[in-house]
Amino acid sequence: MQRKAYVPGVAVLLAALLAGCTGGSGSGGPEEDSKGSDSTATATVAQPGKYRTLPEACGAASHDTLDSLLPGIEQIADEEQREKAYEGEATLTYDTDRRDGCRWKVESTSATDHLLIDFERVVSYDNSVSDDSKAEEIYGRKETAADLPEPTDTGSSADSGTSDTATPSSSPAASSSSPSSSSTSPSASASETPVDLQPRTLDGLGDEAFLNDKLSSASSTAQQRTVTVVFRTSNVIVTIEYVEQPTASTEAPDSKEMQDSARKLAQKLVETLSA
Repeated sequence: MQRKAYVPGVAVLLAALLAGCTGGSGSGGPEEDSKGSDSTATATVAQPGKYRTLPEACGAASHDTLDSLLPGIEQIADEEQREKAYEGEATLTYDTDRRDGCRWKVESTSATDHLLIDFERVVSYDNSVSDDSKAEEIYGRKETAADLPEPTDTGSSADSGTSDTATPSSSPAASSSSPSSSSTSPSASASETPVDLQPRTLDGLGDEAFLNDKLSSASSTAQQRTVTVVFRTSNVIVTIEYVEQPTASTEAPDSKEMQDSARKLAQKLVETLSA
């Protein structure tokens, strides 16, 4: 009689062991699925940009470069004031690894010159969009806002660094996104700026670049020219703004000279980023 009492207990124990084996083999499936989904998520994360930091904007231009763009510096007699002029003034920023800029303003006997250098490092917070792609998108908006005139094939170009040139009827003032551009007569701007010096995209400067050139009335007797060069290299966008306003002359500042100076500075900044 006692042996019959133990038989049900043995059956229950065997059933429990079998159930445990079955449960263990079933749990392996979800673990494998979880690993598979993790690897898929990792594969879709976009790559970070090439640049993790930025150069110091106020130290990005050498003294020789500043002497060329801001000739009034060499005319400053006081050595301490001259050194302060070379240093420039840093623009407001909350993270110098994301954005850094510097401004210079120097007066000479013939003109007042302004220079701005601005570095912007773009970071995408979307795992499916790379930093480079986000920077390309932001650069594209800047180029669109500049409203560059339609390019035209003019055969030979006096400016070998351009990929496109504008039609003679296009106005630098009309092409600028700056509010001050409205103060300039389109016909006057077009007649004063040769075709090869019109606002345009540029080749050989970073991954993509454009140049804008606008002439505006600074006063009843003087005209102010603003040359802007914007270029992108990987996930960094660089903006150079070079402004000259004659002190008394009624002649407009020389477009070619200012464009050449701004582009030379831009090329040096590309080399600085690549170093």
